[in-house]
Amino acid sequence: MSVRIAAAKLMILSALLGVTTSQALAAGDPEAGKAGSMVCASCHGQDGASAIDPSYPQLAGQNERYLAKQLKMFQSGERDVALMTAQLVGKSEQDLDDLAAYYASLPSKAAQATGSDQDIALARKIYKGGIAEKGVAACSACHGPNGAGNAQAGFPRIGGQSVAYTAAQLVAYREGARRSDEEYGGMMRGVSRGLSDREIAVLADYISGLN
Repeated sequence: MSVRIAAAKLMILSALLGVTTSQALAAGDPEAGKAGSMVCASCHGQDGASAIDPSYPQLAGQNERYLAKQLKMFQSGERDVALMTAQLVGKSEQDLDDLAAYYASLPSKAAQATGSDQDIALARKIYKGGIAEKGVAACSACHGPNGAGNAQAGFPRIGGQSVAYTAAQLVAYREGARRSDEEYGGMMRGVSRGLSDREIAVLADYISGLN
């Protein structure tokens, strides 16, 4: 086992064991969140899973704690996406928790991987086993065998996510443009650093078909 994979596994274990009562799932109200979601639908779809633009994430079924945290990072500018920051101006912390609860309550949707048998086999191997020689830990360690994530630990659901969005996020982590993994010691940046463009492309396609 490489040093980088061992370190990644240690960070994963620490994250899972370190969940405290202060890190419990956000206490949002789905009904209140639904009322506040009207403006979100223009980009993320009425059902949270029919994004107008595939570069926007699907939100339906996303883990509540993860989504609440991302919304708060957008609002503060810690995660720098100007469009999202502008949409969240004036919303309270409870408003953001409510939005997260609403989208978490919606049924997620999955597409179907469209790659060749060879590409899907490569992606499955990386997703389930990582790439030891490049220090890439298995995606399934945090995101689960079916891409459902880990709600309590705050690891997001990625199964069924659009190919374009997943690929863009992996590239952003790899290039250091996205740094929202600070809580977990830069885990996503460390993992994605070892992925080539082709590996990212086939992984994003494979992940879109997980459910």
